Amino acid sequence: MTPTRDGPLQSPRFLALYALAVAGGATAYLPFLTILLPLRISEIAENGAIEGVAYIAFGGAIAASIGNIAFGWISDRTGRRIPWILAGLVLSSSLLVLMLRPQSIASLIGLILVWQLALNMMLAPLSAMGGDFVPDLQKGTLGGLLSVAPALAALAGAFVTIDDLADAQGRLWLVAGIVCALVLPLCLFGNPRPMPALMEPLSPIPTVEQTRGGSAGALPRMWLARLLLQISEAALFAYLLLWFRDIDPTFGGNDAARLFAVVIALSVPASLMAGRWSDRVRKPFVPLLGALSFGMIGLVLLGFASDIQAAKAGYIVFGLSSGVFLALHSAQTLRVLPRPQTRGRDLGIFNLTNTIPSLVMPWLTLLLVPQVGFGGLAFVLAGLTAISFILILGIKRKRR
Repeated sequence: MTPTRDGPLQSPRFLALYALAVAGGATAYLPFLTILLPLRISEIAENGAIEGVAYIAFGGAIAASIGNIAFGWISDRTGRRIPWILAGLVLSSSLLVLMLRPQSIASLIGLILVWQLALNMMLAPLSAMGGDFVPDLQKGTLGGLLSVAPALAALAGAFVTIDDLADAQGRLWLVAGIVCALVLPLCLFGNPRPMPALMEPLSPIPTVEQTRGGSAGALPRMWLARLLLQISEAALFAYLLLWFRDIDPTFGGNDAARLFAVVIALSVPASLMAGRWSDRVRKPFVPLLGALSFGMIGLVLLGFASDIQAAKAGYIVFGLSSGVFLALHSAQTLRVLPRPQTRGRDLGIFNLTNTIPSLVMPWLTLLLVPQVGFGGLAFVLAGLTAISFILILGIKRKRR
């Protein structure tokens, strides 16, 4: 008999603690990489800050990719997640507070590469725990809860950078403390209900009755759909300020920060409602298709925008839609992984969709923007989002 995930539900306590731990994982790197690290690089290399950021971003993406796959696989082989999460938490936090020690870009890069490996020692098994203990009937709810992670990480970044709250070293200690406060409760008090059905491999011959959705075709479709959407999001995130200044020269960094905050604030309730709805009606892929549809609309609005208000509206539509898609996609990906025994490793491969865009996006924008402008780039990104829609639609049809 083909195993399904119908059966007992996971406890709300575990779901809440798991979502907080994932938020802790995001807090472990987001404030540092987006705020604290660029400040440190500018102190070390005043004239080569841009090059330093580029080298660190590239090397860090490679180390994160390798570490996520490796430690996901190791946690699969050992059959235990919590010890690796704790070890990664201790090591990555310890290395984080040492980031002021290096006095050259080369030594800082070396420390960050080791830190990325330690960080992914925590993140990889943490991601796999969702597949180990959350049944399909709660995947949408889980996806909605995961949308809280970037919001809490952004809030932590804003908190630790409050003027006069702490010096540079104190900010690193604050980040490490917040991460520990968010991750440790899951490790110490999570106590999830065992889910034996989630540890059974899928049938090699999928059927339309199979609620776990693990056909071989679903895996590459889910992977590529997320990759294409992530490329679009990364391009907008990196170049939105330049784009909007091209439309309105008075648009500043604080305006961009407020716009990002609005999108994050709206995406949390939207993801929670969409996720709960998909669980209730058992239509896991419909919210993904809806989010991609609105994402395309937002990008088209951006492409046609001739004033700053229209451009803001287009970005809000796209940013909100992509936030919902990425949160719910993270949970529904657990539905299509066929072998629990390699869940951590496979999620590490899926994690490449988070790192590859950082390598692809700069070349895409350098190729397109000089030729067709930012408006033309928006239409290209809308095309990538349309391909994501087609890929997810193919999965949905196979489930009928």
